[in-house]
Amino acid sequence: MTKRPLYQQTVADVYQQLQTSEQGLSAASAQDRLARNGRNALAQQKKTTLLQRFIGQFKDLMIIVLLVAAAIAGLTGELVDAVIILLVVILNAIFGVFQEAKAEEAINALKDMAAPSATVRRDGQVLTVKSDELVVGDSVLLEAGDVVPADLRLVDVAGLKVEESALTGESVPVEKTSAVLTGDNLGLGDRTNLAFMNSNVTYGRATGVVVATGMATEVGRIAGMLEAADETTTPLQANLVQLGKALTGLILVIAAVVFGLGLWRGTANVIDMLLTAISLAVAAIPEGLPAIVTITLALGTQRMAKRHALVRKLPAVETLGSTDIIASDKTGTLTQNKMTVEQVYQNGRLVPAADNPLRADDPLARVMLLSNDTQQLADGLAGDPTETALVQYQLDRQFPVAQTLKTYPRVAEIPFDSERKLMTTVHPLSDGQFLVAVKGAPDELLKRVTRVDLAGEVTTVTAAQRSAILATNHDLATQAIRVLAFAYRIVSAVPTPLDSATAEQDLIFAGLVGMIDPERPEVAQAVAETKGAGIRPIMITGDHRDTAAAIAQRLGIITAEQTDAVLTGAELDALDDATFQKTVDQYAVYARVAPEHKVRIVNAWQKRGKVVAMTGDGVNDAPALKAADIGIGMGITGTEVAKGASDMVLADDNFATIVVAVEEGRKVFANIQKAIQYLLSANLGEVLTLFMMTMLGWQILAPVHILWINLVTDTLPAIALGVEPLERNLMNRPPRGRQSNFFSGGVLSGILYQGFLEGALTLGVYWLAITFPVHASASLAHADALTMAFATLGLIQLFHAFNSKSIHGSLFKIGVWRNKFFNWAIVIAFGLLAMTILVPGLNGIFHVTTLTLGQWGIVGLAGLLMVVIVEIVKFFQRRALPQVTTR
Repeated sequence: MTKRPLYQQTVADVYQQLQTSEQGLSAASAQDRLARNGRNALAQQKKTTLLQRFIGQFKDLMIIVLLVAAAIAGLTGELVDAVIILLVVILNAIFGVFQEAKAEEAINALKDMAAPSATVRRDGQVLTVKSDELVVGDSVLLEAGDVVPADLRLVDVAGLKVEESALTGESVPVEKTSAVLTGDNLGLGDRTNLAFMNSNVTYGRATGVVVATGMATEVGRIAGMLEAADETTTPLQANLVQLGKALTGLILVIAAVVFGLGLWRGTANVIDMLLTAISLAVAAIPEGLPAIVTITLALGTQRMAKRHALVRKLPAVETLGSTDIIASDKTGTLTQNKMTVEQVYQNGRLVPAADNPLRADDPLARVMLLSNDTQQLADGLAGDPTETALVQYQLDRQFPVAQTLKTYPRVAEIPFDSERKLMTTVHPLSDGQFLVAVKGAPDELLKRVTRVDLAGEVTTVTAAQRSAILATNHDLATQAIRVLAFAYRIVSAVPTPLDSATAEQDLIFAGLVGMIDPERPEVAQAVAETKGAGIRPIMITGDHRDTAAAIAQRLGIITAEQTDAVLTGAELDALDDATFQKTVDQYAVYARVAPEHKVRIVNAWQKRGKVVAMTGDGVNDAPALKAADIGIGMGITGTEVAKGASDMVLADDNFATIVVAVEEGRKVFANIQKAIQYLLSANLGEVLTLFMMTMLGWQILAPVHILWINLVTDTLPAIALGVEPLERNLMNRPPRGRQSNFFSGGVLSGILYQGFLEGALTLGVYWLAITFPVHASASLAHADALTMAFATLGLIQLFHAFNSKSIHGSLFKIGVWRNKFFNWAIVIAFGLLAMTILVPGLNGIFHVTTLTLGQWGIVGLAGLLMVVIVEIVKFFQRRALPQVTTR
């Protein structure tokens, strides 16, 4: 026989199953269970040491090739080359460790949310114990302000309301009961006879029996999901791995071919050919690429931070730019997580709350304030969100709140309970009579109404008026607006006995108030912009179906006709993974979902090849935040758990900031792509130059030449390309998605023809130098030729950096001097290149000679030709591909 879930069992059944009673456990029994089952605490996440993170940086294949090259260079006496290569590798490792030092603390943050102590009944006595000493079977006492210390089956409930938004996503506190529930497969938010660890009691009191502790609780289950979740690989990381493997294979093949051919021809000994092979490897490896990508991403994070998007993991910057789906939690992300009065029904009319006048003698305003347990503290209002919304509405409209409460003190009350769904307070009037103020559910309150107050005139309520009130309540409810009804009566004495039968009868209807957790005002525009960028926004929430659908319509996520686009957690459970993956694109709103549902939704889109960003602020969002390609936490309302599981945090909790971050992400990728085209075309030019020099039997460039060009004339302009201004219409293009890579959009063809062009121009200059030498001596002529080839290769790449400002756009339209950082990078790189030739003492280190003015002219002309030829090719590309956007 299948064991029924706890919410379907009676209290007696639960007591029997847990071997406990209303009086709680004995101290001895509690100690025995604690020893057997462990403490009521969440498991701590294992931390990676600084040394482990540092060593992990050297697992990249390109880094390993560089380390081998450094070792060979050192063993063959080329110490300068070896030191420079090692410096590049170590600096890159330090960058990586610095970023990983910010590793997530999500599970530990869950522990920080736990209640420090709990009130329990043991041996029939009420005691306060540390919450981590609670055991299954303990009898726990709750009251307003408490943090629920473990998962409880509620036994005795008095008006209990528990705020569970961090766990379930429901925006208002849940009214709890001790009654047995009959529904099957109820979601967390519907298990109203259970209270969950780390949720907050906002109203009332209760007794409950502990049914789960530590990792067995619902919060513990989320912690386990976090711990088990694999780190996702971002598109940027995947592209870099793909690029690294391709380059490494190419490098090894080229080096081996050149080494073998050189030995076969007998033109050099083994050591010389080994050094030649190292030169080729160094020429082919873009040593600065890891640093350039890191720096470009880091600069992007700084710009995003100024716009309230705080990046915790660098690759997240670029991942946003490739995002296809933004899956957003509703409560606190799309909405304000603050109940607000939106509509008021009074005197037979429904008006927007902002247009409703409030007078000091207004019976509706008076009942709203008096039948209310909100407390005014120095730092704001405290109490149930629906009640504080009523008071805040009056404060915002300068209603005399403090004076009214002083004039009409509370002398008696009937607290709210979930069965009659009403709350009543009694207040003395100046004429010796008493005001009975009642609020509650419209359908229940209306059963007790006999009269209606219309602008101060009290008349018998008619059937038409009842129908109008109920119709208004229904219409507001379908818009996901939470409705409360208000009524009053004047009596000569406090009713005796004070109960529903004596006090809550013969009431005068005062009005209805509609409240909602409103959408953030800027979100609708942000949703429209994401759609314009080809990104699909979807809503995932623990709230009810109607509430979710109404908010989604108001935000433009769905239209009123798209009723089939809403799916509940129960309906999702009925779909197997294969079916759901096929139909996931049919749904834009998910309601009443649990944490595992959110992960399923994210995974389904990922299996469709989509890049998924997930936003959220609650504990229940954390597993999905971690599973997504990029998790986005809320900085203000977000729990530390959600922030810890995120790749990025919105400092202003503004969904619109995501659009800013997407724009920045797209710019970062575009700029990295430009830097890669620039670097790889330059490296290809170097490889072809060395390869042809070797094949022709010419004197070849040394590793120190190539490293200096790669680290100075390559790296500085490449970094500067990382801060190029945003391309025009970039946000009107569709996402590049998971399948694209750094070579997409014409980049690969650009690398090939530009690399061949660089190599041809460099070889041409070398040929001119040895064919028409300045010096008669063959050794000096070859030395000059080598120096001119070195200078040409470096200068060509500086000129080519201007070409790389746009993949297809003309240099003369995009603005040559717009990027000041780029301009200075070119000047400094040219200075460092020229310094190796012009500064005495450096000639020997770099094996170069001093050039004449004519020789410098040839070098300069070759560099200028690089710009002219590439501009001509781009012109024909734009004619052949008119759809290409330039700037």
